[in-house]
Amino acid sequence: MRHHSSTGRDSFTGRDPRLLVLGARADAAAEEADMAADLTEATDAVLASRAAEGDERAFEVLLRRHLGLMTAYATRLTGSRADATDAVQEASITIWRELPTLQTPAAVKGWMMRIVSRKAFDLIRSRRLTDDVDDLELPAATPTTDPERRASSNDAMEALRAALARLPASQRQVWALREVGGESYTEIAERTGTTVTAVRGQLARARETLTREMEAWR
Repeated sequence: MRHHSSTGRDSFTGRDPRLLVLGARADAAAEEADMAADLTEATDAVLASRAAEGDERAFEVLLRRHLGLMTAYATRLTGSRADATDAVQEASITIWRELPTLQTPAAVKGWMMRIVSRKAFDLIRSRRLTDDVDDLELPAATPTTDPERRASSNDAMEALRAALARLPASQRQVWALREVGGESYTEIAERTGTTVTAVRGQLARARETLTREMEAWR
């Protein structure tokens, strides 16, 4: 009776182990790609929950999803693109560190924005507020294929940018905290070191000024 030598083959499967390894690697890569795709389509709540458990990939997806808004928000608050970048960087570190304390994962977006505003005001208190208003980022205009409407929309956004730039810094900050960050009057008062009454007054004046200056674009 002849005994067949395995000669590098698995005696049970009859397959070359090297092929098994390659197949396993391919399966792992495919699984990783599927996981990445699933994360991209995941809700904020799912991403926040997974990131809170230490999933760095989930945190990257969550951060990438809201990075543009975070940067635009910090830019409006500080008036400086450079300060906004620093504020968002500091906020990102804090968000990663404090995610395990978040009680309501579905509310992570607002929670992240509040951390951005906190870091922005930390910078405002430590640095002289710049007048780099040309870098203020405003919400993108609604896409349109009509050249005339697109030009008009772009002009309106520039007009709003200019109107915001002319507001006193305190009014611009209060407006951004309320209209962009959605913070309460009490939160804004705490953030700016003023009173709720003062916040209401500044916001009312900011809205009145913007309404008047944007009347031609209504």
